[in-house]
Amino acid sequence: MQGVIFGFAVMSLVAFLLTVYDKASAKAGGRRVPERTLLLVAALGGALVEWLTMRLIRHKTKHPKFMIGLPLLIVLHAVLVGAAWLIWMF
Repeated sequence: MQGVIFGFAVMSLVAFLLTVYDKASAKAGGRRVPERTLLLVAALGGALVEWLTMRLIRHKTKHPKFMIGLPLLIVLHAVLVGAAWLIWMF
C-alpha cells in the first residue's frame, strides 16, 4: 500500500510542476507541455493535484477534456485506491 501512496505522491508532484511550467510557458510564448503529457500524468495518479493546480492558477479551465476528464479520473482513482485498500486489509 505504501507503494501506491508513493506513486500518487510522485505523480502529483510531477503534475504540479508540469502544470505550473505549462502556464508560465503559455504566458511567455515558450515551448508548451503537450496536452497528451498532462493527461497521461493525470491518469497515472496526478489527477487531483493537476485539477487543483489548474483551478488555482486558472490554466486550461475552459478545456472540457481537463475540467470534465480530470474529475472523472479522480473518481476512478478513489475507487481503485479504495478497492486496493480493501484487498490489503483482508
